[in-house]
Amino acid sequence: MKRRFKPRTALAALAVLASACPPLHAAEHITLRNGFELDCIRRVPSGDRVRLYLIPTAASTQPADANYIEVLATSVLRVETIPDPTPTPAALAPAVAAPTPTQPAALTPSEIHQLLARAGALHNIDADLVASVVQAESGGNARAVSRAGAQGLMQLMPGTASLLNVRDSFAPEQNIGGGTAYLDALLTRYNDNIALALAAYNAGPAAVDRYRGIPPYAETRAYVARVIREFNRRKRAAAPAPTQLAAK
Repeated sequence: MKRRFKPRTALAALAVLASACPPLHAAEHITLRNGFELDCIRRVPSGDRVRLYLIPTAASTQPADANYIEVLATSVLRVETIPDPTPTPAALAPAVAAPTPTQPAALTPSEIHQLLARAGALHNIDADLVASVVQAESGGNARAVSRAGAQGLMQLMPGTASLLNVRDSFAPEQNIGGGTAYLDALLTRYNDNIALALAAYNAGPAAVDRYRGIPPYAETRAYVARVIREFNRRKRAAAPAPTQLAAK
């Protein structure tokens, strides 16, 4: 496959989910040099890198210390303290209607291709790999919802979407942007080992770390094989010479 020729100085790992932190640390809004923004509750220097522990959400199910976002210290552009919200008495709080998901307009294959190409270029990931994940996750259905509650084209869990600043998982551009950023983070975390990144996308990075490889889950192993098979199919269809993706 097309390698991700991204200098490590430009990489911003975006590993998913949150970690609990001591309550004395104020939350911070981090802006990275690649334009990505996120909120964290704690920063821990580690050599030339810094680990960002994200604000935990109710949807987070991973162990507190197993998940973090590690980026190069030089990739942090700006750090801003998030002020504590001012409590509003319930009696004075205005009534707010519950938000309803945006009903996306039907996209043409060309428009979907453009979204995939744009997201892939932003993160130096082959657009065919992102497209293969979309196919395996939702079959291209922007309104897809799994039994576990994952939503949209790349099946983002609500907690994950929130951490990725995806406000509407049913909006194709937001969903693809967030899902590709997450995939980028996993590829960075596993040194561009595509099979491990895909396994972590499906089962979570904590499971991959626990088993030090693809977890022995039938669903996860089938998922990794399905994505790689779809990727190879796309490459064969696009070029006379077949491109095979070796996965351990």
